[in-house]
Amino acid sequence: MKRALALSLVAGQFLLLGALVFLPHGSLWSTGIGVIVAAIALGLVGAALAVLGVVGLGPALTASPIPRERAPLITSGVYGLMRSPIYAGLMTGGVALVLVGASAWHVVVWIALVALLSVKTRWEERMLVAEHPEYRSYGARVGRFLPGVGRLAERG
Repeated sequence: MKRALALSLVAGQFLLLGALVFLPHGSLWSTGIGVIVAAIALGLVGAALAVLGVVGLGPALTASPIPRERAPLITSGVYGLMRSPIYAGLMTGGVALVLVGASAWHVVVWIALVALLSVKTRWEERMLVAEHPEYRSYGARVGRFLPGVGRLAERG
């Protein structure tokens, strides 16, 4: 059951990202040079966050929200700034696709992506707290998707 839910969340995130790429372009706003430059900048920031997150995890990397057994807790590098840089990168890259797509459907799909990644992250963090008791104090210091934003409450 747990693995099926994990697979469903991973499949859902890839379907939503694919939808952002392949949805037809809209006309909610003009996609002039300013929008394109902003989209490129956000796309690069999102890609950088995701790559730094992937590289930073090393052997702990998994697409599943279920942490790898006996994998170390990574709290340095980009993980010293935010707990979920890969998901933050996907969200940021998603904003770039929304800007270029300029449709209400792009906005709706991006909101669904943020919701799915938020649910996936919270579930993953519950498992990380169980696996790594020091995760709670780490989460109390470091924001979830943005530095300082979404810190965990420190409990005994």
